[in-house]
Amino acid sequence: MASSTARGSNGTVKLRADAARNRVQVLAAARTAFRELGTAAPLDEIARRAGVNIATLYRRFPDRDALIRQVVVDGFALVLQAAQTALQSAEQDPLGAIEDYLLRVVDQRDLIVLPLAGGPVTDDPEANTLQGQIAATLDELIATARAKDTIRTDVTAVDLTITSALICRPMPYLSAEDATALVTRHARIFIDGLAPGTARSLPTAPPYEGITSHRLSQTT
Repeated sequence: MASSTARGSNGTVKLRADAARNRVQVLAAARTAFRELGTAAPLDEIARRAGVNIATLYRRFPDRDALIRQVVVDGFALVLQAAQTALQSAEQDPLGAIEDYLLRVVDQRDLIVLPLAGGPVTDDPEANTLQGQIAATLDELIATARAKDTIRTDVTAVDLTITSALICRPMPYLSAEDATALVTRHARIFIDGLAPGTARSLPTAPPYEGITSHRLSQTT
């Protein structure tokens, strides 16, 4: 039987093109199934949606936890990338950078299946590390905006995290076009509410670590 991996010129292990394609298809099917059916979605149903047999799925992901872990890690990686991209332009336009972050997350919401958006929960160390990096990047983004007096002083990274999670929740009864228009409207309303001035004061936000510990408590 042919191996599904090969060695690259630098000695690293690379998936063959067909194996890599199968992996992408399985992850795409898993994201959809987890959103629609929850994490108890049958693995054979995920394999069917991916267009592969169950043995192929198990070669890529030995059990349900491994599949859940990769879906969550991929989601956090996309959020981190969106936050880092926004930070690069924050010096020139802080509020524009925050809006860019939210809209980038919205644009990729079908790929971002995370616990706060109703997705699966994992206590995987890589997922936890990524979450910490997201919090730190959003803190820096907010600090940049605050230094330029373009954002109210009581906004925290938690506000950005919760808002992005809420606007990314699936709206299955709307067309994709209507859903995108609606979440874009809400993102812009939120951005306008970040500006300092006559806005009402906010209750104290929970610490970012509090959100993390609540998420992890769901795995025990």
